[in-house]
Amino acid sequence: MSPVAATIGLLLVSNVFMTFAWYAHLRTMNDKALWIAILFSWGIAFFEYMLMVPANRIGHTVLSLAQLKIIQEVITLSVFIPFAVLFMKEPLKLDYLWAGLCLMGAVYFMFRS
Repeated sequence: MSPVAATIGLLLVSNVFMTFAWYAHLRTMNDKALWIAILFSWGIAFFEYMLMVPANRIGHTVLSLAQLKIIQEVITLSVFIPFAVLFMKEPLKLDYLWAGLCLMGAVYFMFRS
């Protein structure tokens, strides 16, 4: 597997964990104490870091730091939108499309030769 494919795969899975760590407690733990939600989120974030750190190390062998960051942001939005709509039951907004188009511009500028 190429380093870029491995990086993208690891970042994709790590973002799923991190999105749940950051936001799932808003839907599932509203009746719990804040410290319980924090511990819950930290527990999930541990697994995110177990994937994110290797992803960045692998990716940095062939990508610049800026390219890694832009890939991360694109993946974050790609994971966040389905999460917001399907798990959090938020309405699908046209603003997600505009944000995605802005990120595609960022990808262009980071990856052009």
